[in-house]
Amino acid sequence: MKYDKNSYKQVVDEYTPKNKMLKNCIYAFIFGGAICLLGEVIKNIFVNNFGTPEQEAGTISSVVLVAMTALLTGLGWFDKLSKIAGAGTAVPITGFANAVVSPALEFKREGFILGTASNIFKLAGPVLLFGYFAAFIVGILSLMFK
Repeated sequence: MKYDKNSYKQVVDEYTPKNKMLKNCIYAFIFGGAICLLGEVIKNIFVNNFGTPEQEAGTISSVVLVAMTALLTGLGWFDKLSKIAGAGTAVPITGFANAVVSPALEFKREGFILGTASNIFKLAGPVLLFGYFAAFIVGILSLMFK
């Protein structure tokens, strides 16, 4: 079957996925902002209700968000939310928690040691490695130039 330029363009346009960038950006902004707002609410609860110092409450709120994400990932709900929210769930700390828990769940059928334990940091491992390395370099530089 031969196509001329116009019919070829029509077929290409028909099968090319529509650009959803604006919608994806809006959803990422809304859901990412909602996650950050939830973190602030959790922090304020610890500061106002339990008298926790603000810096410690920030750390606690991060831990609570990671735990909530791990639970939602284990229940299979976080993946459903991520399909809608896109980068809004991937960028905050919740995306990192999901990146740690997901491989652990995926390989749990292979056993605790060879499955879960050996694959839990498959996605997050490089992030941790380069984060630690960058912190080491910054620490050395700050010692040298103090």
